[in-house]
Amino acid sequence: MPSEYQHVPARPASLEEETRTVIEEARMVLPGIQAFFGFQLIAIFNNRFQDLTHTEQMLHLLALILLAVAIALIMAPAAYHRIAERGMVSRHFVELASRFLECAMLPFMLSVAIDIFLLTRFVLNNSALGVVVGLGTVLMFFGLWYLFPWTQKKRARRRHSSSP
Repeated sequence: MPSEYQHVPARPASLEEETRTVIEEARMVLPGIQAFFGFQLIAIFNNRFQDLTHTEQMLHLLALILLAVAIALIMAPAAYHRIAERGMVSRHFVELASRFLECAMLPFMLSVAIDIFLLTRFVLNNSALGVVVGLGTVLMFFGLWYLFPWTQKKRARRRHSSSP
């Protein structure tokens, strides 16, 4: 059964719609980041954490710091809005929140990839395979979170500029 939205042409969103969308996007990402942060903290207090080399423990700390940066970036628009633009909807807020959300995904991606590397190395006792899996994780996230949207944006711009 086809959706009614498949036949509706794209239209610019109102400022209110854009504001709601960016807030919903942040709300979707934040719980996942917070849950991951909790798991990273728990790992440090696990007895098996001591089985990691000092370098691996430092990598885990780096992943934790990157995740804290991602959390700060995701939550910054809410703090900004509460303090600087309470009760208002502005283009500036939408742009700011969108940039913060976009930027937050990079440290989140790197944090996940570092921990995937550590987990793979730890479980399989194979650093080379851990590097391959960690890099594969970065490529997957970068492709889905940055490359795919950028190419779609370029494609849409070409379509709109070539249409009469």
